[in-house]
Amino acid sequence: MLLKKELIRIGLEGETSEDVLRALAGVFVEAGVAKDSYPDAIVLRESKYPTALPATAFDIAVPHTFAEHVNEPAMGVAVLAHPVQFQQMGSPEITLHPQVLFMLAITDPKDQIELLKKIMGIIQDVDVLNKIKDAKSEEEIYDLVGPIVG
Repeated sequence: MLLKKELIRIGLEGETSEDVLRALAGVFVEAGVAKDSYPDAIVLRESKYPTALPATAFDIAVPHTFAEHVNEPAMGVAVLAHPVQFQQMGSPEITLHPQVLFMLAITDPKDQIELLKKIMGIIQDVDVLNKIKDAKSEEEIYDLVGPIVG
């Protein structure tokens, strides 16, 4: 399964987008799914190609970077302790305040398109998004998102 329990965090703390990106990317490195270069690569790519999106219930972001920083395909989810500023995908002049991050570690760019389609399904479902945000455990998020993304 692409979604990994050990890559799910609830109440992720950070004052800035860089703080939360580095915190979650560090979890990927600790779990061995990403290389030591992954946190810097995530932050750099986000600064050049923002990934925040307005969703039906609240804003989200889908940070990811290039395959050379990844050891194995994986996906993580973080519910932030409080929203932080990110720039909108495709319209960086627009500031959004994501409450949930769907972080990707992709080794084959072809897989990214299919996964993004699945994530789009999640962000268009108010009920699922609210259940993710209100989850009391990582297990709850895993059981909710895992069947959708595989």
